[in-house]
This record gives sequence, C-alpha cells and structure tokens, in this order.
Amino acid sequence: MSLFDDKKIIIIGDRDGIPAPAIEECLKGTSAEIVFSSTECFV
Repeated sequence: MSLFDDKKIIIIGDRDGIPAPAIEECLKGTSAEIVFSSTECFV
C-alpha cells in the first residue's frame, strides 16, 4: 500500500526549482489522481 493510494493531488511546481511535469512523472507509478498541475514563477 502506498501513501498516495486513492488520493487526489494538486501539484504546484516552481520555474526555478522543480517544475510540475517532473513531479507528475514521479507520481506515475501510484494510483494518485492528479486534479491540478501547474508550474509557477515565484518572485
């Protein structure tokens, strides 16, 4: 059983840090449902 089993996930990535698509790739093997994913620029 995984920590992310049957969870809904919101991903907010950082343009100068870890972008959202990279985080999405890490969660592909889980049964988590990604409901929102965005890469933002925090200044």
